[in-house]
Amino acid sequence: MTVEDKNQEEPKAEETPVEEPKAEETPAEEPKAEETPAEEPKAEETPVEEPKAEETPAEEPKAEEILDYLGKVPSNNSIDSFSSGDTVILNLLIKEGDRERVQSFQGNVIRGSHINGNKVLPGKTFTVRRISSGVGVERTVPISSPSIESVKVIRKGKVRKSKLYYLRDLTGKKARIKEAR
Repeated sequence: MTVEDKNQEEPKAEETPVEEPKAEETPAEEPKAEETPAEEPKAEETPVEEPKAEETPAEEPKAEEILDYLGKVPSNNSIDSFSSGDTVILNLLIKEGDRERVQSFQGNVIRGSHINGNKVLPGKTFTVRRISSGVGVERTVPISSPSIESVKVIRKGKVRKSKLYYLRDLTGKKARIKEAR
């Protein structure tokens, strides 16, 4: 009986794989039919993209227009010159409904710099970091922001890098920045 049971199991195993390839062949034929129409619209899309490429250079602003715009950007004279590693007090105007108040934020500049006399670019930002109640707090502010009332430098720091992201991992005395002489 054991031999008969094995013979009965083997044909069943053979029947199952025979049915599966038939099921696989049918879906395989359908995507082939779908691929052919998909190729035709691609040929139609190519000519549509070419005029877009021609229009793009015409829309780019000229160098003169960019310089005129940068000359019109208002500069805030109450911002002292600073660089990475400096300790600054950042005074921001905060609007709460109808009222306005000034909020001070003192900390180390970990990214960005500003030199008085240079034009303030619209997209230029700087980041100030401080430790408040044992938690690191960072504020990233655009230099050309109208909400900046003033930036005062308290202490010049001596650092070798322009981006001091490594300070995020340090605590206590290790996070101190030496003062420049």
